[in-house]
Amino acid sequence: MSEALAPIRIGVVSISDRASSGIYEDKGIPALQEWVRRAVRNPIAWEPRLIPDEQDGIAATLRELVDSAKCDLVLTTGGTGPAPRDMTPEATLAVADKLMPGFGEQMRQISLNFTPTAILSRQVAVIRGKALIINLPGQPKSIAETLEGLKDRGVHGIFSAVPYCIDLIGGPYIETDEAVCKAFRPKNAIRAPR
Repeated sequence: MSEALAPIRIGVVSISDRASSGIYEDKGIPALQEWVRRAVRNPIAWEPRLIPDEQDGIAATLRELVDSAKCDLVLTTGGTGPAPRDMTPEATLAVADKLMPGFGEQMRQISLNFTPTAILSRQVAVIRGKALIINLPGQPKSIAETLEGLKDRGVHGIFSAVPYCIDLIGGPYIETDEAVCKAFRPKNAIRAPR
């Protein structure tokens, strides 16, 4: 008899002064949730947050999601460019136990397939406790491309490395729908599908 998939708790944070003040509709949280629902087979408990682009507030939200809400994964969208108000990377680094630079490098590599200004992105990923925190781009199309990759060009998305990273930091075993995104693990870390 197969064991049920472990639930995972995911924080999704949209960082936008205008959306958080009601000037326009937030599209970041729905885009994150829609993609993750398609990709992940585990039951998901969501912790959504819509907040302004203020460094102390972002850092407090990230700490709350990891330390109090016990999220296994936190995905943020918005606030990673060079403009003075773009403070998401600074806030993320301020709460980090470990930096995971490969995620940011791959996100920029994917985006460079579409625009030369991708080099201006300051996206980062970090580990805090037993959670992985990743800063993603702000546009829904870019979020999906970054997470899923560009299959027609042989470019892996960053989410393919997320399940194994979470394994290594003591989180739940995440299974993915391979039609959307195949999780990459060494052979000795793969469990039989449930």
